[in-house]
Amino acid sequence: MSLALVETAHCNVDLKPSPIEPSWILEGNPEARSRELSTSACGTTKTVIWSCTEGKFNWYYDVDETIMILEGSIVLESEGMPPRRYGVGDVILFRDGAHVKWHVESHVKKIAFFRQTLPFGLGYAVRAINKLKRMVFVPGGRLSAPQQDPAPLYGLVGNSTRDAAAARFSWRRKAHVLVAAPFLDNLNLAAFDGFLALVQIT
Repeated sequence: MSLALVETAHCNVDLKPSPIEPSWILEGNPEARSRELSTSACGTTKTVIWSCTEGKFNWYYDVDETIMILEGSIVLESEGMPPRRYGVGDVILFRDGAHVKWHVESHVKKIAFFRQTLPFGLGYAVRAINKLKRMVFVPGGRLSAPQQDPAPLYGLVGNSTRDAAAARFSWRRKAHVLVAAPFLDNLNLAAFDGFLALVQIT
C-alpha cells in the first residue's frame, strides 16, 4: 500500500500506554504514553508524540532521536554532561548510542523524530545519489535545463564543436563533483565545481 505524499496530524491526540523498561527506572513510578503520527515509506524515520509522569529513569538510544518539549520540564544528565533543565520549546538531539538519565519533574510531553542511522558506506551512497538528483533534476522530478558552455575566448571555437564539448563536459564535471560531494560542504563544493568549470577537466 502506497503512502500519501502529504500527511497531517495534531499534537493533541489520545496516547496509548508505552511502558518504560522496568530495569531502567531509578526512582518513582513514571508512566509513559505515546502515539505514532507518521512514518516514512522505508520505515527508517517516524514521528511520535510521547508523554511521561514524574520519575527518574535511564534511557538508551539505538536510533537518532530529535525531540521538542511541548509541555512540562525535564532534567537530563549524561556522561560528560552535568544535569541541566529543559522546558517548553527546547530542542534536543540524542544520537544513536547515547545513554541519558532522565528526571521528569512533574510531567513532560514531547514530539520526537526518529531516524535510523545508516552504515557509513550506505550513507555515502545515499548522499551521492541525493546530490546527483539535485544536480540533474529540478523540483517536481523534471530534468534540469541543459547547461550552457561559456562563450569561447576570442571566438576560436565553432558552434558545433562547442555544443558537443559542452554536453560531454557537463556530464564529466557532474561525475567529478558527485565523487567529491559527500566530502565537501556547500561552500567548498561550489568552489570545486567552479574550478572544474574553469579548467574544463576531461
